[in-house]
Amino acid sequence: MSGRRAARRRPPATSSQRGLQARPGLDRWGTSGRSPGAPWILDRDQWSWLAPPSGALRLTGWAVLPLRAFLGFTFCFAGLQKLANPGFFSASNPSSIQAQLAAAARRSPIHGLIGPLEHVASPLGVLIALAELAVGLGTIVGLWTRLAAAGGIAISLSLFLTVSFHSNPYYTGSDIVFLFAWTVLLLGGSGGVLSADALVADLARVRHGVSRDAVVAVPFETIQKVCGAYRSGRCSARDDELCAPRPCPFLARHEQAPPARNDVAIDRRTFAVKGAWTGVLAGLGLIGAGLVAGIGRLASSSSNPGTAPLGAVTSSGPATSTTTSQGVKPGGTPNVSTSSPSTSSSPAAHPSGTRIGPAADVPVGGAATFQDPSSGDPSVVIQPSGGRFLAFDAVCPHAGCVVRYDQGNKLFACPCHGSVFNAETGAVENGPATTGLARLAISKGSDGELYVR
Repeated sequence: MSGRRAARRRPPATSSQRGLQARPGLDRWGTSGRSPGAPWILDRDQWSWLAPPSGALRLTGWAVLPLRAFLGFTFCFAGLQKLANPGFFSASNPSSIQAQLAAAARRSPIHGLIGPLEHVASPLGVLIALAELAVGLGTIVGLWTRLAAAGGIAISLSLFLTVSFHSNPYYTGSDIVFLFAWTVLLLGGSGGVLSADALVADLARVRHGVSRDAVVAVPFETIQKVCGAYRSGRCSARDDELCAPRPCPFLARHEQAPPARNDVAIDRRTFAVKGAWTGVLAGLGLIGAGLVAGIGRLASSSSNPGTAPLGAVTSSGPATSTTTSQGVKPGGTPNVSTSSPSTSSSPAAHPSGTRIGPAADVPVGGAATFQDPSSGDPSVVIQPSGGRFLAFDAVCPHAGCVVRYDQGNKLFACPCHGSVFNAETGAVENGPATTGLARLAISKGSDGELYVR
């Protein structure tokens, strides 16, 4: 009798339960029990941390996850791109770190700090690339997120002061946007979402017998329903003042904190594990960077290494008393080279100005680079047709990047923001630059040398 009564009290089986009961040999997961991994796949609670909870947009970690992914990927790509591009470290390439430093030394508001760095341009380029890669990896993995954000701010600020400071209007330069985008992660961190920081902290807490941290978005209306002090919009615990989230005695309640020694031990273990993970991640990053750099150099070995520079000016050769060769360094004393009266060339055969190199170094239809003696800016000379030479200041007036000569399309292109300039006049053909390239007066002497003034 008691058994029949107990059977009556049992709730009726749902359709899914009846289906499982009708199929012998199936366990509570609906499987045959042969695959031990099936419960982990089917139990959604085990993987719930991968999916956003209800009200995820109210939680900082989920709200900033798209920004964190974008910043991390962009900085990883920027660092690997520099390492894979041999032209970035070649002084003859107009987009190299040497050319960018030379332009920044003339136009940047911190030019006094940039000048000495020109002597260590290549090591500085490697350091910048590795720093960008480290910041990107830390942001994507969520390891030392605030420290990575601080590094991103430092890199973006340095690029803003050296590259895009003269962007006009200021919002057309991307570096200032990156600068303020990083402040979100600096203040909020990863928010504990898909983050190595949160994972390591939770593992350390569990190791010491403390429950892991959990952040849950709860509407304040729910708090009012649960709180025993809430009465008709007033808080009896606060002398019937208006009920508000802050200060709220219900929200101020918390579980008894673990002993202080547990906090110290948890922090110490968290720091140690994060340090070990950082070493592993750094090692993997360096291996990946080395592979990308090697592949980039193999791929570019058969390509054009860049616009070749003009030959160095020497003291020998047919120079005249009317031709002065001035040093590039500002404030220096011009070097005046005079020729012997027995030279066969007459002074009138040589144009006035500073000799910058042999005209033979500029191929017909191609270009060569040089440094403008009067300003020190990177410059470029092209030979559109035989015996006709044009020279321009290669510094883009928009943000100070060094333009490249596109021989196929016969135009100058800025690699930073996409401005395009006419190769005949230097005029702007496509912005965001608002003014064209400065044209330089250049002529060829009877000695086969090019002179600029």
